[in-house]
Amino acid sequence: MLPLKEKDKPIIQKLLLAGCCARCVLRFCCISVHAPYRQPQEEILKELQAFISDPTNSQDSAAPESTCAETESLTAAGLETHEDPPCKRAKLEPGAAPGQSEDKAAVPPTAGLKDGESHVCVACLGVLQELCGSAQAVKIAEAVKSDNYEFDTMVLSVSLPAQLCVREHSCWLHVKKEVREKGMVLDKDDVVQVKEAFKWTMQGLVAKELGGVAVVAKSSFEVGVEFIHPDTDRDCHFLAFICPDCFKPTKNKQSVFTRMAVVKALEKIPDSLFQRQYSCPPAAPGSSCSRQAVQCLHASVFVAGRYNKFCRSLPQTPWLIDGERRMESSVEELIAAPILSSFRADGFNFSSSGREDVDVRTLGNGRPFAMELLNPHRTRISRVQMKQLQEAINASSDKIKVRDLQVVNREAMSRMKEGEEEKTKSYTALVWTQKTIKKEDITFIDDIKDLTLDQKTPLRVLHRRALAVRQRVIHNMNTRFLDSHHFYLGLKTQAGTYIKEFVHGDFGRTTPNLCQLLSTDTDILELDVESVDVDWPPAIPE
Repeated sequence: MLPLKEKDKPIIQKLLLAGCCARCVLRFCCISVHAPYRQPQEEILKELQAFISDPTNSQDSAAPESTCAETESLTAAGLETHEDPPCKRAKLEPGAAPGQSEDKAAVPPTAGLKDGESHVCVACLGVLQELCGSAQAVKIAEAVKSDNYEFDTMVLSVSLPAQLCVREHSCWLHVKKEVREKGMVLDKDDVVQVKEAFKWTMQGLVAKELGGVAVVAKSSFEVGVEFIHPDTDRDCHFLAFICPDCFKPTKNKQSVFTRMAVVKALEKIPDSLFQRQYSCPPAAPGSSCSRQAVQCLHASVFVAGRYNKFCRSLPQTPWLIDGERRMESSVEELIAAPILSSFRADGFNFSSSGREDVDVRTLGNGRPFAMELLNPHRTRISRVQMKQLQEAINASSDKIKVRDLQVVNREAMSRMKEGEEEKTKSYTALVWTQKTIKKEDITFIDDIKDLTLDQKTPLRVLHRRALAVRQRVIHNMNTRFLDSHHFYLGLKTQAGTYIKEFVHGDFGRTTPNLCQLLSTDTDILELDVESVDVDWPPAIPE
């Protein structure tokens, strides 16, 4: 039994005559109970017909004038009536329930339609008719299975053509006047949305086809169903002339008639103006919507760890200049390839706690890094499997090594970037001096503490960083004499300090610099990152 009330009768009759399907009638009666929508379309229609024809629910007057008016209305809608006398009651439909009152004849499924016209719903364009049932659930489930995802729950999302908003607004205006005349209120916001009715109908069917997987409101795995209806695309066009400010081209949208833009325009347009520009109820469509390919999308999985780089000819990320590749590989690619393969992801985003130049090694415990894996098809990876993945990465190249490889959540990713300016890093640089030096000439450097530098953006990075003067601190330094023109310089610095520029001065763009401290030209021959002092990700015992 449908949860309908007497006040719903005029709405039901008016919408059926206008060409709305049974589920859309339920929507406009504001039925928010899920079960009725799950019934077959034909069963819902029979119950609706029985309801509006049931004399026990009727509160209308039996006055002859009222009966005549109603009969004329049904005749105009294409319903069969007695021809003589003209105010006789409408014929009963075949199969009517015994005792059914003749003054409330059942409205047939084709009410309001002439022979040869489409029976596609004027409101949902067929989405809640043949596109909403067991056969469609089988097709959706087959598409999901073919993509071979791992998931425990799923959410069903629906994308509908924007013109459905226009058609729904038209249907609402169509019944609004009569509802008000009867002293009732039909708030448009209370009408159940097409996508909600679709989900209520389909979720259980899809779940059953997928072996009982829970279809929930929020999940990391989303199955998207998109419908289009090119034949009625022009339904929205009149809005652009009335509300041009609502429709502005955007780079990422193929059409200005997005659902959001159409809804915004419908909120602004007066009812009288809408009715002059668009028919109420909408014209019957010639065909149903068509369903596009089912799109499956799994939320990103995040993998973190630390990497060492042992090669002085390996960039952190692919090195491209004017579209041409320099260097055959990169740290990012050497790490990402095995991980992508293991998680069967469509792509990735790589980030790290700072970056080293192509000719700089990263030693010690390594540099923290994280990868966002886009649309992974595999997500259930144990610690043992992660350990095996780490070993596979390390065995694939002698240029890098990873450690502490693990799956983390999105929130943990922010910890890698926290304190980007406050964390410290330690380096070892091989320094050349123009003038001859002795061990005693450099020992004073060991006593320098918290040296503040003013570093103008280096010339070598001006193409990618804004020109500015940045203050950075060298917390301490130590020296190790090598020969009369070379020594090793150890430094512990604030993150973001340009070490090369401190050593050679960058034509005076970094002050003070090592040239000034030693009163001779100096240059850097080799640089190693010894430690990146970020306590993340958590260490995993070997």
